[in-house]
Amino acid sequence: MSDILLQIEDLHAGIGEKEILKGVNLTIRRGEVHAIMGPNGAGKSTLSAVLAGRPDYTVTAGSVRYAGRDLLAMTPEERSWAGLFLSFQYPTEIPGVSITNFMKAALNARRKAAGAPELGAGEFLQRLREKMAFVQMKSEFAKRDVNVGFSGGEKKRNEVFQMAMLEPVLSILDETDSGLDVDALRTVADGVNRLRTPETATIVITHYQRLLDHIVPDVVHVLKEGRIIKTAGRELVAQIEEAGYESIGA
Repeated sequence: MSDILLQIEDLHAGIGEKEILKGVNLTIRRGEVHAIMGPNGAGKSTLSAVLAGRPDYTVTAGSVRYAGRDLLAMTPEERSWAGLFLSFQYPTEIPGVSITNFMKAALNARRKAAGAPELGAGEFLQRLREKMAFVQMKSEFAKRDVNVGFSGGEKKRNEVFQMAMLEPVLSILDETDSGLDVDALRTVADGVNRLRTPETATIVITHYQRLLDHIVPDVVHVLKEGRIIKTAGRELVAQIEEAGYESIGA
């Protein structure tokens, strides 16, 4: 098995007539955490949307290989079944669908795609309880509709709970620190860190240093005007915090 999990080459993509990504190159290996930083409008959320397969974005050039497969040829469902997970900046509310039913459907769909049998009711509920405790989520949330009436921190904690249930291979956290107070940020980051394994990888998309104080990246990229203009280690975060993105040259 190759240690390269995600290989993006010269990726161009946009929405409608607007080109947003203008030649992104990125290599992510198993076991790594990569941070993607950049100013508003740089293309960070577009990159996450393209990787997840949102149909309103169009790829016009380039390639993306995920675990040896052509990611761009896969449907959004196939990407999820293959272990790709996107944590949304603004998680969607789903009235009428409980967290329990939502997770049971998602987990069993992935197991079916892998040729595994559905989890029995007892086994599923045991896993549900274990993972809720893992992310310090109150058990009564299992009966609530997905994200309905949740605070910002509760929505983000629910996203990490979904990660714990699905055990993704590649997790993409799109500004998961948005709207979190210090305690909620620490709890969410702790959950993400505890899910890290040598076989998986994480992409953290953020504007700020504060999340990266808790989820420490192996590699940091600056995305600006649709291209990654600089790649370095953790020290790049401190440079951005001190001098801003204008200090980063191509």
